[in-house]
Amino acid sequence: MCGRFVVANAGSELVGVLRVDVEADDLPAPSYNIAPTDRAAIVIDSAKTEPPTRRLEAARWGLVPAWAKDPKIGARAFNARAEELEDKPMFRTALEKRRAVVPASGYYEWKTVDGVKTPHYIHPAEGQPLFLAGLYEWWRDKTKADDDPERWLLSFTILTRDSIGNLGSIHDRMPLFLDPDHADAWLDPTTDNVRDVLDAAIDAAPALADTLEDHAVSKAVGNVRNNSPELIEPVED
Repeated sequence: MCGRFVVANAGSELVGVLRVDVEADDLPAPSYNIAPTDRAAIVIDSAKTEPPTRRLEAARWGLVPAWAKDPKIGARAFNARAEELEDKPMFRTALEKRRAVVPASGYYEWKTVDGVKTPHYIHPAEGQPLFLAGLYEWWRDKTKADDDPERWLLSFTILTRDSIGNLGSIHDRMPLFLDPDHADAWLDPTTDNVRDVLDAAIDAAPALADTLEDHAVSKAVGNVRNNSPELIEPVED
């Protein structure tokens, strides 16, 4: 968890109130079945400019730290437990310096009843963007030349926390949801109280979770090759 999500819009329609300054020209198209190692749009703040520049960039889902020998490590780092970040070398530096917001339309989770797993689509009731807390990293491919535009890989992970309320009946973990104010604080690269910001977001997440709706969807979402709006349509549970 969270292992699949949906981005039904692109560009400024996706980021809503996050006031992005620059949109990359290689943003992926809308997708109804984003899986680990796929590309998705993330929001980051660059600390290398003054003031920091907020950017919407394309990144691969699954965090690849700078010290990794190859990007395959990212396939198992698509989620990170918010309560354990400081204890994990994979995420510790990114928590301090490279925080991201992952905009989404919603996400999928599988509910198990009597041994049968049924996918559910979880989403905001009014169709507004859902902001998920994340971390990002840049990885340098040393096999590629300095002038090769593909020598740098931007990757990300989505943070999770214990589920509550109705979402807890679907799965024991849920993404760390952010309201716009917490998203701003989370993105700020100059903050010196990251744990306070993170704890505030964790505390506020249950209220956001209570506003979300869910419904059962087709098991076709389990196949990454399926990607159409029909995947989010309700079916009989």
